[in-house]
Amino acid sequence: MPPYINRRIAQNGSPQQRAKALRTLSVDTTLRSIRLSTSGAPQAAKRMIPGPMVVESQKLRTIYDVKNTEALPGTVARKEGDDDVGDAAVDEAYVGLGATYDLYWDVYGRNSIDGNGMPLNGHVHYGSGYDNAFWDGERMVFGDGDGELFNRFTIAVDIMGHELAHGVTEHEGPLAYFSQAGALNEHLSDCFGSLVKQRLLNQTADQADWLIGAGLLSDKVQGKALRSMKDPGTAFDDQVLGKDPQPALMKDFVNTWEDNGGVHINSGIPNKAFCIAATNLKGYAWEKAGLIWLETLRDPRLKPNASFLSFARLTVTATVRLYGSGDEEQIVRDAWNQVGIKVSKERAGQPAWTPQVQKQAAQPVERKH
Repeated sequence: MPPYINRRIAQNGSPQQRAKALRTLSVDTTLRSIRLSTSGAPQAAKRMIPGPMVVESQKLRTIYDVKNTEALPGTVARKEGDDDVGDAAVDEAYVGLGATYDLYWDVYGRNSIDGNGMPLNGHVHYGSGYDNAFWDGERMVFGDGDGELFNRFTIAVDIMGHELAHGVTEHEGPLAYFSQAGALNEHLSDCFGSLVKQRLLNQTADQADWLIGAGLLSDKVQGKALRSMKDPGTAFDDQVLGKDPQPALMKDFVNTWEDNGGVHINSGIPNKAFCIAATNLKGYAWEKAGLIWLETLRDPRLKPNASFLSFARLTVTATVRLYGSGDEEQIVRDAWNQVGIKVSKERAGQPAWTPQVQKQAAQPVERKH
């Protein structure tokens, strides 16, 4: 949940809504301060250390019920291999964590969030009327929503994929959680969150809605989701929540000190570029676009303070490395150009990183479950 939404609720909502929004903001501020302090660490310390070769899935999920307290971890409600328990939040969290693991394992050959089989723990019914979900570096935590403006946060599988992708970025990328680098951090989470949903629904890029958090907003809210990757700035327009502030083009980039330099606001610009690229590459978005973006995250030349332009150049370079100079390269370059980020052919065509530091590129593989 972007902090600007809760700030607007604190300004425009009823007394009860304002109180819940302020409580959510207090929790979120602490979590984002931790993310800010731990992001941007040196690459050598953050990039994953490969473990032994694994040929079978090591998916291990545990869902805990916090029983509307904030005392983690809570009580075990469902473990790997258990049947549905009849609690919607528990069962949705179990499915969403599994779908996220399966995307990384089945498509990219990555063994969980850290690449080394990290167990996936989900904690549901967190707090009272807590309007958010978060990854704290070790676990996924889900609020039930306030029941008036927001539904339970396990209802949106892309939100789970989004938060867990922050874990991937922690282990693979050095992106600082501030300004353009922070917006790229949020952008990557939206990308892979959307891919989790698309793969679970077996949707091609042109079939996907490209909405982040569809289903979270209650019927009382004028809106369809928290963000739209396809059309940033159109996800909601509501008396209490305000209007979606995301820009779609670089000329409308928002300069602000709020939200860690606008990390949730300006992520709409690279989000739209990814959506354009994935749609024009055709087929399933996780096959080519997702692979290109994942390889860009893994590129040792990605800097902690990366700009949109430097990231865009690396995506084009990754495309050339994976698919050669051809249609795919032009599609990715054009996608960035369409949002106002101009990637020259000369700069984007730099050699791939040297064999001495190159990790094996992730390729679609068949894996056993």
